[in-house]
Parts: sequence; structure tokens; C-alpha cells
Amino acid sequence: MEVKQFLQQYSAGERAFAKINLREAELVKMNLSKIDLTAADLRQSRLGRTNLSYACLQEADLSESILWGTDLTEANLNRVILREADLSGAILTQANLEGSNLLKTALNGVNLSGAKLCHALAVEADFHPASDYLANLSQADLSHANLSYANLSMAILYQAKLDGAKLCRANLSSGIGSLATDLTEASLQGADLSYANLSGAILSKANLRNADLTGTNLDNADLTGAIMTDGSVYQ
Repeated sequence: MEVKQFLQQYSAGERAFAKINLREAELVKMNLSKIDLTAADLRQSRLGRTNLSYACLQEADLSESILWGTDLTEANLNRVILREADLSGAILTQANLEGSNLLKTALNGVNLSGAKLCHALAVEADFHPASDYLANLSQADLSHANLSYANLSMAILYQAKLDGAKLCRANLSSGIGSLATDLTEASLQGADLSYANLSGAILSKANLRNADLTGTNLDNADLTGAIMTDGSVYQ
């Protein structure tokens, strides 16, 4: 379907566009709220600053797409493919990204507060700050997600759920100045933190019970009140 025809149908009230082919489409700064793009082909598309809040993008392929500042509030992105996509500054609060493919995805300064990323594949994903915006993953559910080699430096992970997550060789170190990765009250039970860099990170009251800390760098980390791997509380 041509982009023009697609937009005309959306403007006329149509919302069901499952399996549509919009590869390489130019859809910047559009209002596509509540649209159904289930299993759509959106590879290499440009959706910067588009309103996709409450949209259904379940199983859609957005590989190598550009979604700078895109609003995906409460969107259904279950099993979506965002491999090597750029979501810098995107809003994904309360979004469902369970089982999503975020391999090498740019998530600089993204807002994922309250989002569900259970079993997501986020190997080498980049959550590094974008301009003045820190990646916000506060209260996000990342249980059993694969974040190996991910860059989470300076990210906000306050009360995040990372139980059973793979964070092998991930970067969670503090950044320039006083900007520290905030894992206050985060749950990391059974997480694989082997060889991860947590130097200068805030782990106050975090739960590290049964976590793998083999070779983990915890230099200058704040572990006040944290539950350690053996169940003891750090004083």
C-alpha cells in the first residue's frame, strides 16, 4: 500500500492495518495513535516524533528504523523486532516489550518507566544518555531479559525488576560528574552480573540474592542496605 493511501484511510477512521508493508516509509511527526500494525513490515522506516501511543505493533518488524522521540506510551510491542533501530529519546512508558528483539538498538535517553521487557533480547543495546536526557527504566520489568554487553551507564533503574536477567559484561558504571547508574531498590535476584561494570553505581537496598558477581566491578558502588548474594545485608 502506498503511504498516501494508508494515511487517507487512517484519517477516514480506519485503524486495522495488520501485516501492511510500509518498508522505508516516511511517517515523521504523524498522529497514528491507537493504530493496529500487528506483524507489519516497517523495516528502515522513519517514524521520528510520530504519535504511536496505545498502538499495537505486536510482532512488527522495525529493524533499522528511526524512531527519534516517538511516543509509544502504553503501546503493545510484544515480540516486536527493533534490531539496530534508533529509539533515542522515545517515550515508552508502560509499554509492553515482552520478548522483543532489541539487539544493538539505540535507546539513548529513552523513557521506559513501568515498561515490560521480560525475556527481551537487548544484547549490545545502548541506553547511554542523549543530550540532557537519561534513560529512565524506573520500575521497568526486565526479568530474564538478555542485556549482555548493554550500555546502561547513568541509566535510572530505580525499583527495576531484573530477576534472572543476563547482564554479563554490561556497563552500569557511573558517568561524568555525579551522574551514577541508579539501581536503588532494584531486584537482581539470580541475575548474571559476571564481569559487569558497576563502579560508582547506586545499589542502595537492591536485592542481589543468588546473583552471579564473578569478576563484577563494584568499586565505589553504594551498597548501603543491599541484600547480598548470600542473603546478608550490607552495612
